[in-house]
Order: sequence, then C-alpha cells, then structure tokens
Amino acid sequence: MSQRTDPARLDRIVAEARRAAEQRELGYRERALKMYPWVCGRCGREFTRSNLRELTVHHRNHDHDDNPPDGSNWELLCVYCHDNEHSRHIDHVRGAAYEPAAQAPATGHPFGDLKAMLDARGKR
Repeated sequence: MSQRTDPARLDRIVAEARRAAEQRELGYRERALKMYPWVCGRCGREFTRSNLRELTVHHRNHDHDDNPPDGSNWELLCVYCHDNEHSRHIDHVRGAAYEPAAQAPATGHPFGDLKAMLDARGKR
C-alpha cells in the first residue's frame, strides 16, 4: 500500500522550518549585535543603523546551530567579507579531497647557459 504525499502538509512543514530558522537567526543576530561593536571583523568597515542590514553574523565553525551564550562562535562580518569567508571554506573543503594528477618532470633548463653568459659579460 503506497502513501500519497499531501502537498499542503509538505508546504506547512517547509514554512514551519523556515519560520524556525528565521527565529533562531533573529535570536543570535540580535544577541551578537548587542555584544559586539558594529564593525566588520575583517575589513574594519563601520556600520550604523542605516546600513546595519549589511552586517552579518558569521559562525566561526560554520555550524549555525552552535550559538553559545557568550557568542564565542560568532563574528560580525560585512556581507562581502562573509561571502568571501564562505567561498574560502568551500574551496578548502573541496581542496581537501583534491589530489593533483602526477606531473611529468620539467625538461627545460632556463638557466642552463647562465654561467657562460655571466662569464662572457664579465670579460667585457
């Protein structure tokens, strides 16, 4: 007997999950903004109420559910530095699994005749 998926039920579940994530984010964001100065931890850009939406809370260990009360897993980053940090993390994770192909040894000798050229120059 197969069960049919109720689209309305799935929509409710997704909506509840999104609301929970937004509430969780608001909680740690508000705490971080009260705890730390409104300055990007990387580039040093300062923020005011008018542009505060461009200041994000970055989780140092990349675990958004790790929100200790002392804020030790957070740092405030501007949206540009935050994007850069996540790109670097993705590159690092991908690079950890990367094994470069074996390369053939170099056959050229760009400085092979250097001694002769220097000697010839010194005799001038």
